[in-house]
Amino acid sequence: MSAALPRSKRLELAGWGRHPVQTCEVYRPERFEDLEAIVQRAPQRDLTARGLGRSYGDASLNDRGAVILTERLNRLLAFDPETGLLHCEASVSLAEILDHFLKRGFFFPVTPGTKFITVGGAIAADVHGKNHHHSGSMAAWLQDFRLLTADGRVLECSREKHSEIFWASIGGMGLTGVILDAHIRLQRVETAYMNTEHEQVRDLDALLERSSDGDAHYAYSVAWIDCLHRGRGLGRAVLLRANHAAVSDLPTRLQSRPLELPRKASPNLPFALPSAALSRPAMRAFNEAYYRLHRSRSFVSDCRSYFYPLDSVRNWNRAYGRRGVIQYQCLFPTARARSGLIRVLEQVSASGLGAFLTVLKGMGPASGGLLSFPFEGQTLSLDLPWSGPGLKTLVADLDRTVLEHDGRVYLAKDSCLGPEGFREMYPHAEAFERVCAEVDPGQRFASSLARRVGLVGPA
Repeated sequence: MSAALPRSKRLELAGWGRHPVQTCEVYRPERFEDLEAIVQRAPQRDLTARGLGRSYGDASLNDRGAVILTERLNRLLAFDPETGLLHCEASVSLAEILDHFLKRGFFFPVTPGTKFITVGGAIAADVHGKNHHHSGSMAAWLQDFRLLTADGRVLECSREKHSEIFWASIGGMGLTGVILDAHIRLQRVETAYMNTEHEQVRDLDALLERSSDGDAHYAYSVAWIDCLHRGRGLGRAVLLRANHAAVSDLPTRLQSRPLELPRKASPNLPFALPSAALSRPAMRAFNEAYYRLHRSRSFVSDCRSYFYPLDSVRNWNRAYGRRGVIQYQCLFPTARARSGLIRVLEQVSASGLGAFLTVLKGMGPASGGLLSFPFEGQTLSLDLPWSGPGLKTLVADLDRTVLEHDGRVYLAKDSCLGPEGFREMYPHAEAFERVCAEVDPGQRFASSLARRVGLVGPA
């Protein structure tokens, strides 16, 4: 006997940026049979799977449709300590993996700026980290996964089996089906600590030169940029680089327990900050303080402090106020990166709006995912507090700059891109649509993002 269709609830949802907010019909399955029943019998026309909701825009929203909260399907299934191969359900989070396996000498090999994302979300966005130039994206460490399709089939997808669906699902933003579980190779480490280096850099040209020089020596590299600095100091930055530390690198007091992390309090931001906290003078003061506090030095830090500084404050996205934030992440090919970055930084600075947080990373080769974001070049991320129509105008201008420089924006963070821009930025979109037409001809899986960029029809 098939499982009963779980009850749904109408809720207002948002991504991590808290903009936009949309009303969705929400289901929360407790087991696979519940998920199967939802996919087969939910009365809503289309469905979106949502993990921990850490994509910024509307990728995990489904306005006037249904959203499946998969967070309870999060079992660890098997682990081989000889090879580091982990088998887990798709809603296991990176935080859970680190809690279980860091103390055994294994680290998640590709991690974004938060550990509170799911394995399924990491596959669907083909996430990259500070080590993309060295280790690639999620695809490089993924062996295979099982996919629940719109017609109820469960497909085993890998580079050898259903390979077209495999490469459409990696970076496919959940539009091929619901990822059920996956085999992922973890990275072996000696300690839970990092050999970290901070370096103050005077401008963008110096930053690009120092980043390029260090790529062969540092597995992880990212730069914070003062986006409000103009003129000769455009692109003033702090370069933050690191490698995993060996036991011999640690202070004597840590060498007896090298895989244990120090306990730290995790304060909660209980309410949204007032808009005055995000004013241009406040941002300028923050940027100046950040630059001066991060003086050039080398030291040993725990891995949480290097990879996840914002995760140390629960609900830190409330710092952007009630109206939320757009995180705009663009990528320029190496040959056109300098001119593209200069133009974007000048546009943001001249707009008077400013970005609360701006980071730059070098990227390595593309993975092969049809809608995967990364390719070799430089990627810039800007947190732009939502301010209404003026911000949409700025983002449209930034999109034009990105297109003029043969770049693209990251779908997992995007909130504004239209169909024409999407097609220019993602040349494999038609190939992706052909795969979706075979695996989901009725467009059972959709999202607000997919409708906005024209991958599926209107609700």
